[in-house]
Amino acid sequence: MLLLFNAIAHFCVDGLCASVLFGRLPESAMALVTVYNALAFATQCLIGIIADRWKEQRWAEGLSIIAIVLGWYLPVSPLARVLLIGLGNSVFHVTGGIMTLKRSSGRALELGIFVAPGALGLSIGVLWPSYGDVFAVLLLLCGIFAFILEQKTPEDQFYLKNEDPDWTVLILLTVAVAVRAIGGTAVHFSWKTGAALSLCMTLFVVAGKMLGGLFCDTLGPLKTAVISIIPASILIAFFSDLAIPSMVGQLAVNLTMPVTLWLMYRCIPDSPGLAFGLAASALLPGTLAGRLMTLTGPALWICVLISFLFGLVAIIFSYKRMGSLQDPNQHNMEGRI
Repeated sequence: MLLLFNAIAHFCVDGLCASVLFGRLPESAMALVTVYNALAFATQCLIGIIADRWKEQRWAEGLSIIAIVLGWYLPVSPLARVLLIGLGNSVFHVTGGIMTLKRSSGRALELGIFVAPGALGLSIGVLWPSYGDVFAVLLLLCGIFAFILEQKTPEDQFYLKNEDPDWTVLILLTVAVAVRAIGGTAVHFSWKTGAALSLCMTLFVVAGKMLGGLFCDTLGPLKTAVISIIPASILIAFFSDLAIPSMVGQLAVNLTMPVTLWLMYRCIPDSPGLAFGLAASALLPGTLAGRLMTLTGPALWICVLISFLFGLVAIIFSYKRMGSLQDPNQHNMEGRI
């Protein structure tokens, strides 16, 4: 139940933040969206380090929810709103991620369930910012239930080995997240016009993230990465002007999100906040670089193929370097004590 409330809260957090940006900021202050993105993403690595040391994630998550709700309701300046929702968003993602990882029993499924709803909330908040009140009320309710349940829900009894962090793998996976974001955002989907098509694309993204965790647990990270990235690179690189292939490509590439995060967590199991924060922080530079690109034709195809395949190579290398991982549903799984 804790995972369910945190997942719904994630939906509301991203939805309410988008509602603030597109429903509470005047047009003259829209440049603050860049400030928000920097606060919401780039700070997650630092927040993760702090959260790993504090150990009281439920209090931090509760405060982050209050900050975001205040950012919607308080009659404050645009900058103050952005500071409240940006930092609140960052803290919520890290603390919610920590609670999810600590109660995932070594599985990736829980990661997909927690992360996926955020994309849907973001889309709805951008398209219909007037729903901010609905997001705010639902977020407060979910936050209260999550706060209560976190104390009553024990952490896993089966922990990953406390080994020295493999920084080579961790850095490689972090770079892979950024590089893959470049290829993913450099593509312009000319067909994505109107609310209906935007929501359809988002639903495929959500489905991909949820299924990615399930596939990782059942097929393993290596097979999941192969069946994800290879078709995704082809569909997104060569068929971005067609709706259905593009949506399927988005579903496919998002299968690797829980896989990458799960592998990063295995590198530093004593620092789930840092693992979660690194993955999120890496998205910002990659996304910015991709949006600044104006590539078309073969140059764009090469960019997408190289960026996606780099992610595949990173996962394969990490998987091999960390050793063959057994079924995470088995209690005698390699890497537990």
